[in-house]
Amino acid sequence: MAHRSRLCAAYVDVPREHFDDAVRFYSQLLGCEPTRDDGDPDYVAFATPAAAVAPMLQAVGDPEPRVHLDIETDDVEAEVARLSVLGATVVARIRTWVVMRDPVGNPFCVIRVQDRESFEAHARTWD
Repeated sequence: MAHRSRLCAAYVDVPREHFDDAVRFYSQLLGCEPTRDDGDPDYVAFATPAAAVAPMLQAVGDPEPRVHLDIETDDVEAEVARLSVLGATVVARIRTWVVMRDPVGNPFCVIRVQDRESFEAHARTWD
């Protein structure tokens, strides 16, 4: 069955002890105010045009900063299966998303659709 997906977010994963400094830096770098998730203080988003990849910050317990991508899809399991065939591996299943690593070890997440308008306009269809 066909499903659709698109790159929707690029996260800068920041050690928790540096998170507030990173929020201030990226707010000034991007020239916009952060939007904090009251339900999950480990995430901050920055406003972008609908078609753009959303720049976001995430506080993590790891000591090393890194960047990871989010792939939004209308069928998480089908996208995980497609990416597994391409050489990605599943690291963890968390709530409604799947953490994976690409063939060289870079982390990324497969998530449910976050921005329906952008998804409908820009997602690719996969068989």
